[in-house]
Amino acid sequence: MPEYTADPSRYDGRMTYNRCGRSGLKLPAISLGLWHNFGNVDDYSNSREILRYAFDSGITHFDLANNYGPPPGSAEENFGKMYLQDFQNHRHELVISTKAGYLMWDGPYGEWGSRKYILNSLEQSLDRMNIDYVDIFYHHRPDPDTPLEESMGALATAVQQGKALYAGISNYPADKAAEAFKILKEMGTPCLIHQPRYSLLDRWIEDGLTDVLDEHGVGCITFSPLAQGQLTDRYLDGIPKDSRAGKKDGFLQESQVQENLKKVRAYADIAKDRGQSLAEMALAWTLANPTVTSTLIGASSVNQLKQNLGCLNNTIFSDDEIAKINAI
Repeated sequence: MPEYTADPSRYDGRMTYNRCGRSGLKLPAISLGLWHNFGNVDDYSNSREILRYAFDSGITHFDLANNYGPPPGSAEENFGKMYLQDFQNHRHELVISTKAGYLMWDGPYGEWGSRKYILNSLEQSLDRMNIDYVDIFYHHRPDPDTPLEESMGALATAVQQGKALYAGISNYPADKAAEAFKILKEMGTPCLIHQPRYSLLDRWIEDGLTDVLDEHGVGCITFSPLAQGQLTDRYLDGIPKDSRAGKKDGFLQESQVQENLKKVRAYADIAKDRGQSLAEMALAWTLANPTVTSTLIGASSVNQLKQNLGCLNNTIFSDDEIAKINAI
């Protein structure tokens, strides 16, 4: 692969940058998630091309977690190689995030929310990514058996040590999130951002979480905005054998797709009237929520990433369109 030179026109207005809550940090409206397609089971050259194209398109935020792969850790390792090859001269332009919370290694200290696990995990993540600090460090999920003060204290320590610039949480319900925000503020490390699941098929954050985020001035970056591919054209006419839903052991099951198909086809009709693909409309819809700072997308190819970035061409919804979507 030829030596990489970043596109000098990457900040020419193609990408929108939104302020994250009441902080001074801006994030691109579309961020790139490395949950899938960057592990050791994936083609390294393809992953590298995706990362290059993302940055050339104005995507400055790359989102990871300790367990991303497969195998766990390999997405961070591969990103670390790409960082040294292509991006280390652009570190000041990048927002790099990682998380700790899900199972990462065997034994009693390899998951959840203890101080030992969270801070050990961050050290390992920094080593794998070949960087001295992350911009955002998240607790990936609440731990029912660890005091919230301990988990949030670990995030605060990471920031105080200079190994993270900002603290974040992910997958927290509204009440736990409010409690976490209060604890972090009292520790002198305000929470920057919350990363919840959000899509046309999964609107749970509207039942209280967005109000909490607005009240505390915390940003919101959504994941799975395409509901693992359900909100694309891929399943409108059946379930391809090579799709996520076509695999027996994947996160997305065939029964989920069948259950949502009527809604998805109705959304597709609205998208067609808007002159968008279903995926473009689904992404644009998440960004139309005023609480949402950025939406995380994955990509299995440069072409797929390019197509999804087309959502930025039309992010405005009329009252009539919103009414039709809500009716579905």
